[in-house]
Amino acid sequence: MSKIKCDHCHLEYEKEVMIKDYSLHFCCKGCQGVYHLLKTDGLDSFYDKLGNKTIAPPLEVDNDVEKFDTHSFEENFITTTNEGFKKIDLIIEGIHCAACVWLNEKVLFDTEGIIEANINFSTNKAKIVWDNEKIKLSQIILKIRSIGYNAYAYDATIADEKATKSKRDFFIRMMVAVFATMNIMMLSVAKYTGFFTGIDEQIKNYIHFGEFILSTPVLFYSGWIFFKGAYYGLKNRILNMDFLVSSGATFSYIYSLYILFGGKGESYFDSVAMIITFVLVGKYLEVIGKKSAVDTLDKIKSSIPLEATIIENSIKKVLPINSVKVGDIVELKDGEKASFDGELLSEIASFDESSISGEALPVDKQKGSIIYSGTINCESVIRYKVTKSYKDSTLNSIVTLLEDSLSSKPKIEHKANEVSKGFSVTILGLSLLTFIVWYFFGLDLGFDYKGTDHFEKSFIVAISVIVIACPCALALATPIASLIGISELAKKGLLFKEAKFIETLANANTLVLDKTGTITKGKLKVVKAKIKDDNIHKLNLLYSLLDSSSHPISQSVKKYLNEKYTLVNKELYEIKTISAKGVIAKYKNIDGKVFNLLGGNIKLLRDNKINYKFESKNSVYIFAIDSKVIATFELEDEIKEGAKEFVSNMKKMNIDVIMLTGDNEQTAKEVALKVGIKNYVFGVNPIEKAQFIKELKKENKCVVMAGDGVNDSVALASSDVAVAMGNSADIALSVSDIVLLNNSLKSLEESFTISKRTYKFIKQNLFISLLYNAITIPLAMAGFVIPLVAALSMSLSSLIVVGNSMRIKLKS
Repeated sequence: MSKIKCDHCHLEYEKEVMIKDYSLHFCCKGCQGVYHLLKTDGLDSFYDKLGNKTIAPPLEVDNDVEKFDTHSFEENFITTTNEGFKKIDLIIEGIHCAACVWLNEKVLFDTEGIIEANINFSTNKAKIVWDNEKIKLSQIILKIRSIGYNAYAYDATIADEKATKSKRDFFIRMMVAVFATMNIMMLSVAKYTGFFTGIDEQIKNYIHFGEFILSTPVLFYSGWIFFKGAYYGLKNRILNMDFLVSSGATFSYIYSLYILFGGKGESYFDSVAMIITFVLVGKYLEVIGKKSAVDTLDKIKSSIPLEATIIENSIKKVLPINSVKVGDIVELKDGEKASFDGELLSEIASFDESSISGEALPVDKQKGSIIYSGTINCESVIRYKVTKSYKDSTLNSIVTLLEDSLSSKPKIEHKANEVSKGFSVTILGLSLLTFIVWYFFGLDLGFDYKGTDHFEKSFIVAISVIVIACPCALALATPIASLIGISELAKKGLLFKEAKFIETLANANTLVLDKTGTITKGKLKVVKAKIKDDNIHKLNLLYSLLDSSSHPISQSVKKYLNEKYTLVNKELYEIKTISAKGVIAKYKNIDGKVFNLLGGNIKLLRDNKINYKFESKNSVYIFAIDSKVIATFELEDEIKEGAKEFVSNMKKMNIDVIMLTGDNEQTAKEVALKVGIKNYVFGVNPIEKAQFIKELKKENKCVVMAGDGVNDSVALASSDVAVAMGNSADIALSVSDIVLLNNSLKSLEESFTISKRTYKFIKQNLFISLLYNAITIPLAMAGFVIPLVAALSMSLSSLIVVGNSMRIKLKS
C-alpha cells in the first residue's frame, strides 16, 4: 500500500485512510480540524517553524476533563492569585521543540480568559493563570488537546520520582564508562610502551581492536546524554557544551576507525572513552554538589507528616493531610509534628519551634495560642483546631517559597547565559582555524606527537581545542552558588522568594526599618498606671472596652489588668474603632442608664471635646466614662536584644540605616538614640512611608525595607527588597521578598552577610571560568594539550567552580 504524509502532523499513513481536503491531505479529522483552526486564527506560521519535523496527531480523549473542575482537584493543585485569578502548574506532554512551545503559548494567549501562559521547554512545565469566570480549566485542557498535546497537573512527588530515576540512569551510564575506560587504560599501557620501544604491527592492531570494542559502548551508551543534549540544542539553533563534548569524541572515534581499518598513525579510542568518562564523572560530582545544596529543602519536605488523627463526633479517624479541612479537630501525641496551623484547644502545651523560628528552647502555649505546622509537641497529648489547610500552612509555604527561589535566576546569571550562548560557536570557529593554520601553514609547535603525520597532528590539536573549552563552568558559575546561598539562608530561617534578591541585597546601600516589631519587640508593657476611680464596676467597663479591640496597646493594658484584678466582660454596643486613635462604645445598665465609654490616646479625647492635659514620652492609653477620665496608662516597648550591635554592623557594611515610624518625635528619638540610628523619620502614615521610600530610590539608592505590620505593606511594596519579620501581618508577608522566620535582627544581618558572600563567590566563579578558558584555549591551539588532558582539565574546571561555591558554607 502507498503511503502519504499528513499536512498537519507530517506522519506517514496509508493512502486508503486519507481525508482529502482540496489539495490537502490529512490522516484523521483531528489533524484536519487543527489545521483549519490554525489557519483561521492566523497561526499557520507554525508550519514554517515546524519544518520537516513530525508531531503527535490531536488527542481524541476528552471524556475525563470534568475532573479538572472538581473541588478536590482545585484544593490539591490550583491556587488563587492576589488579583483573584486562578493559577496552576501543568506538565504538557508532546513538546519536543521550540515550535511546540511557541504553538501552545500562542494558542493559549489568544484564548479569552487566559491571563498568563509560560512554558519551560527544558521541563515541559507550564504556568497558567486564568479568569475562572470566563474560562474553566477543563476548557483549557481541551484547548491544549485540540492542537495535539496533553496536559496534567504538576505533582512534585512525581517530579521527584522522575529525577531519582534520571539520576540512577546517569549513574549506570557513568559506571559503564568507568569500567570500560579502566580496561582501555590497561591496554594503553601496552600500546604506549610499545610506542617508544617498538611493537609488532599485528599486536598493535589487536590493541586497537580491543580499544574499539571497549570505547564503542562508552561513546554510544554512556555518551548518549551528550548526543541527546546536542540534538535538542541544534533543533533550537543552540551550540551547547554537549555539542562540544559529543563532536570532539565523535571526530576522535571516526579518525580512530580510519586507523583501525588500515590507515597510518595512532588510534585515539582511549581518548574517546576518557573524554566521555571524565566529563560524566565531573557532571556526576556536580549533581552531588547540587544535591548537598538542596538537602535543606529535601529535609523539610521529608519531615512533613502524611497523615493526621482527627476527632469527629468523639471518634478518632486517621486521614491523609490533604483530606483534613479547616475547622477539624486534630489530636497530636507527644513527639508528633503538627501538619497544620491551628488554635490550641487544650489548656496548656509545649512546642519545639526550632524548625520554624530557630529557637532552641520549647515554647509554652496556653489555650487559644497559635500552633504552627512543622513544630513538634513536646509533652502530653493535645488537641487543636485547624485554622489553615495543609496547602496554606506555614511549613508548606516555606517549601513553596524555597522551590520558587531555587528555580529563579539573578540578573548576573542572565548576563552569564548571554555570554555562554555564543561561546560554542566561537570555540568551533577557533578549532577550525587551528586545523587550517596547522595543516595548511605547516605550524610545528608545542607537543611532539612522535610518529604522527601532519594531518593527524593538525586534527588532534583541533580536537583538543573543542574538548578543553568549557562553557559548562561559565553556565554553572551563578546557579550553583545561588543554590548553595539559598540553602544556607534557609538554614538560618531566611526565606528568599526569588534567588535574584541575593544580588539585590548584596548591592543594597540603604536599610529602612520600621520601629514597632522590627527594632522593638512589639510587645508593649505598662510601666506606669494611674487609676483615679478603682470602682470594680467601672474597671469591668474598661476591661470590656479593651477586650473589644485587637490593638497591641489595648491588649497590653488588658494583660496588666488581668494580673491585678479579677474582672468580667460587660455587653457593650455601638462599638466603633477610630483608626490610630482608639475605641468608643456605649453601655446600658439594668436601670436603663446609658454610659459613653472612650479609650485611646490624647487625640481621641480632643476629638470628643474632653479637655485633658497629659504628656509622656511613652505610648499612652486613657479611659474615660461620660467625658470623665477614670484611668491613664503609660506603655513602653522593649528594644530587641542586639539591636544596637545590628545597627553598628550595618554601618560597617557601608549601609545607611534609617528608622521610619508613625510614632511621635519623643518616642522615635529615644529609640533611635538607644540603638545608634542618626537618621529617623517620625509621625508618618502608610502613604507617607511609601513616598519616603520612593524619594530614596529617586536618589539612586538601592533600598531594603523591613517591617511587620499592615501599615508597612505599601512601603514594603515600594522598596527594592521587602523584608517581612516572622510575626508579620498576612498582607505584609504577601508583598515581601524575604521572610525572617525567627523575627530576629541577627537573622536580618545574616541575610546581608550571606547574600554578599554568595554574590562575591558568583563573581569569583565567573572569573575562574573565564580565566580558565582564556589560558587553556590558547595552549590547546598551540599544541601543548592532547585530547586526554583536555577532557580532564575541562571536568576539573567545572569541579573547581562547584568546590569554590561550597566555600559559601564555611562562614555562613
